[in-house]
Amino acid sequence: MSTTDRTLPPFHLAFPVHDLAAARAFYGELLGCPEGRSSPDWVDFNFYGHQIVAHLAPDECNFSKVSAVDGHGVPVRHFGAVLPMAEWERLAEKLRAVGTEFVIEPYIRFKGQVGEQATMFFRDPSGNAVEIKSFANLESLFAK
Repeated sequence: MSTTDRTLPPFHLAFPVHDLAAARAFYGELLGCPEGRSSPDWVDFNFYGHQIVAHLAPDECNFSKVSAVDGHGVPVRHFGAVLPMAEWERLAEKLRAVGTEFVIEPYIRFKGQVGEQATMFFRDPSGNAVEIKSFANLESLFAK
């Protein structure tokens, strides 16, 4: 299946948070992900066409180890989305404007190499690492 095939099924990811109101503010308001169903213990969001579910589980929230990638300490446990470049740039500016503390500031990784990509890492209020990236050419998503 092509990386540009828009018939790919959405993925589902569940993760722990310490506070559902903080998750709603972060994913819903800051990142602009529409809220779906919820209960007193969880809330789901439309994360760029995919279903993510924040489960209230404060004891499960912790920082992950980092791995060296392109001279940066990338959180090993993270999730994210691949956005069109213009959308990635708008989100990077929005996050900068509100003073987001980045784990890795927005930049171009692997510049001039196969797999060149724009990337940024930040944490949600519960410490979950989120990566948002973009490719000038989406076909290079899995290029070696």
